[in-house]
Amino acid sequence: MMKKLLTATILFMLTTGLWAQNFEGVIAWTIKTDIKDPKMKAQMEEAQKRMKDPATQAQMKEMQAKMQDPQFKAMMESNPQMKAQMEKMMNMASSGNMDDMMPKGMTVKVKNKSTLSKMDGGMMAGEILYVSEKGVTYHIDSESKTYSVMSKGDDSDREMKGKVTVTGESAKIQGYNCKKYVVEIEEGGKSITQTVWATNEIKGLDMNSFSNQGVKGRKPTFYNEIDGVPLKMEMSMPEMDMTMEVTEIKKQSLPAGDFVLPSGFKEVKGMFGMN
Repeated sequence: MMKKLLTATILFMLTTGLWAQNFEGVIAWTIKTDIKDPKMKAQMEEAQKRMKDPATQAQMKEMQAKMQDPQFKAMMESNPQMKAQMEKMMNMASSGNMDDMMPKGMTVKVKNKSTLSKMDGGMMAGEILYVSEKGVTYHIDSESKTYSVMSKGDDSDREMKGKVTVTGESAKIQGYNCKKYVVEIEEGGKSITQTVWATNEIKGLDMNSFSNQGVKGRKPTFYNEIDGVPLKMEMSMPEMDMTMEVTEIKKQSLPAGDFVLPSGFKEVKGMFGMN
């Protein structure tokens, strides 16, 4: 179940990387998640309790010591992606805090319709690069010096069903006037409700590009009904709630080198079924 939630989180965050038209600059987001499912919450609390147990912490330290074994280190060096993943998981386990599995924020750089999104925390901490000329999205792990190709939509993708309701409510976020939209989605037999606060006062950003791109076999064309770009998005699912809100929008010139794959990085298979 956690894998499904993480995948949903990743797809939700990917939407912000596909709104760029001719905007150039940096957009910073904060991300908050709240697990609602009683069974899942109980499982996470029990897991967190076990992680904080002195005996478990001792086992973690023993495992970390074993990872320094020359033979084990040689095996890990031959698989940098596995090495980086194991180190992340060990660090999270050592902290005893299951909340570390979820992202806390994201910074998006935008130039010539390409985007570079940097995740803050969580299992997918790293960077997601969307290269507009190729129409391809990559997950980049700087620690392991690897990258993976993430699936994108095509003409054969099925349309996601959704209903967009324009409310009469408005709010000001980061100095921009925003309208409130309620989006109701049926996906995988489950209901997902999004509350979107969008503004049309930022030139060069809109939702239409995301509607046309699609992600992993699904095209959310109903986003065409939203005018402008979201500055706050609240997503409610049976298992959890998540809120993303823009904390800074800065128009500035960015180097083209930020939007290419790093030299010398090795391609690997992606995580969470993303390719």
